[in-house]
Amino acid sequence: MSDFITLEMIDRAVDVIRSKTSRKPEVGLILGSGLGDLADSIQPADYIDYREIPEWPRSTIMGHKGRLVIGELESKSVLIMQGRAHYYEGYPMHVVGFPIRVMIRLGIKYLIVTNAAGAVNPDYQPGDLMLIKDHLSLVGMCGLNPLRGPNIDELGERFPDMSQAYNPALLKLAKEAAAEKGIQAREGVYICLSGPSFETPADLRFLRTIGADAVGMSTVPEVIVAHHGGIKVLGISGISNKANLDGSNVTTHEEVLEAGKVLVPKLDAIVRGVLRRIS
Repeated sequence: MSDFITLEMIDRAVDVIRSKTSRKPEVGLILGSGLGDLADSIQPADYIDYREIPEWPRSTIMGHKGRLVIGELESKSVLIMQGRAHYYEGYPMHVVGFPIRVMIRLGIKYLIVTNAAGAVNPDYQPGDLMLIKDHLSLVGMCGLNPLRGPNIDELGERFPDMSQAYNPALLKLAKEAAAEKGIQAREGVYICLSGPSFETPADLRFLRTIGADAVGMSTVPEVIVAHHGGIKVLGISGISNKANLDGSNVTTHEEVLEAGKVLVPKLDAIVRGVLRRIS
């Protein structure tokens, strides 16, 4: 991968994907740690291993299958990423955002992005779902913005407004879908850190002070790229562990994956409900 993404690199990936499926998906989904099983419900489906797509970053984390699943879900044509790349794996931010730029060129109109997140808000419990109403791009503020470098004018303007990065209409549909199934869906602010170490209690107290409700190591770079390219975004965090504000708990990746088993049915219900409501 070169220093920056070019339109030619993106279109090479688009051509490979189009050669492996006749479907024309309009909705993209990114499934985080422990949440990838939703894609297994799509039958029939076209499967494309990330290794087959030029320049596409490969997932190295347990719980990320590393493939695209393309098919029909709730009568909508969808492209699902089973696993994602993270900055902490060694990928530059522009590489983390590469799959989203491919989605833009494929004609994706909507993106539903999920993640497993740690609670910062002390009221949140493992197994809760949080609809993301806004984010804090702490890594972006420190210079790690996925849009850094030459702007690709075909994808979006140089200085995109981020005041509604999470589409209000999709957020409303998600709340309706959750209410229909009797699922408590919190609304909050997600903050992205670089990882891979989990946060110290002092970190978490600081994050709470500046307005974060949940913390993770993904999502924000993808949302920035999607919004830059005109894709409407819905973000959902699955709370995998309780806020460790006093240092009394130990957080592990296995805990994150185990929480996914509780979260998947709730996530499945909301995602399906949103898809049914998208006109």
